[in-house]
Amino acid sequence: MSFTTLISPENLANNLNQSNWFIFDARFNLADTQAGETAYRHGHIANARYVHLDRDLSSAITSFTGRHPLPNVNTLINKLGAWGVTNTSQVVIYDDASGAIAGRFWWLLRYLGHEKVAILDGGLAYWIKQGHPITTHLPNTRPVIYRPYINCSTLVNTQTLEQTLAKNSITLIDARATERYQGKVEPLDPVAGHIPKALNRPFQLNLDAQGRFLPAAVLQQQFRALIGQTPCPQVVHMCGSGVTACHNVLAMEIAGLAGSKLYAGSWSEWIRNKNRAIACDKSPKHQTLLNIK
Repeated sequence: MSFTTLISPENLANNLNQSNWFIFDARFNLADTQAGETAYRHGHIANARYVHLDRDLSSAITSFTGRHPLPNVNTLINKLGAWGVTNTSQVVIYDDASGAIAGRFWWLLRYLGHEKVAILDGGLAYWIKQGHPITTHLPNTRPVIYRPYINCSTLVNTQTLEQTLAKNSITLIDARATERYQGKVEPLDPVAGHIPKALNRPFQLNLDAQGRFLPAAVLQQQFRALIGQTPCPQVVHMCGSGVTACHNVLAMEIAGLAGSKLYAGSWSEWIRNKNRAIACDKSPKHQTLLNIK
């Protein structure tokens, strides 16, 4: 049996020693970028390797990109091979943020054509709560050659986004908190607001009180209420830097609504060009469109 969206702690525990299963710890803190790796060394799920959002799952920021540009494909492929991952490996990823960071690696592997990749539902906290152990032992690696089958249809760049929004041929969903979407606060980027025509669905709405994903039927009902009859391949997800948007992509997959896309540059790339319009909702009934000066 393979896992392509979520895996429970029980199912992971039953397969921890499978030779072709690879577990990755993706804990990360924007305010302290070394905190996740430090926490990993103090305790992690057995056989887990650590992946760093900035170092492994992103590339260097430039004057044209957002805060977390996609990693160089060849570099990522080489890292997967160095970690021992093959095209047939079952990959499991977890974090301590209910999949907010792990979802980025999940999406990247799907982009590379790797179907057998799943998020640990509830993350490390739920794993521990269910009575499963952690360890400080670091796993051994046996390098292999990883061969990707890149699926470019899952990705949208800024130019394509502008064109499709102008034609009203996509539904754009912003995964940021409502206050950021409305432009009332902006703790990370120099400009507040959102892309005109974007809808708002904070990724936290995908979760229950324990940080686990809602049932598939509930997620399907909620996303259908948001996107109507828009075909899933015409739904595009964004956030601040292309990380938590992957959570909404994953949620739609769990819901059986497959094929939505990611705008990886997201808000932090959109605002790089001062001529792109932004919207600010200063109150529920008022929206202001403006150009960044």
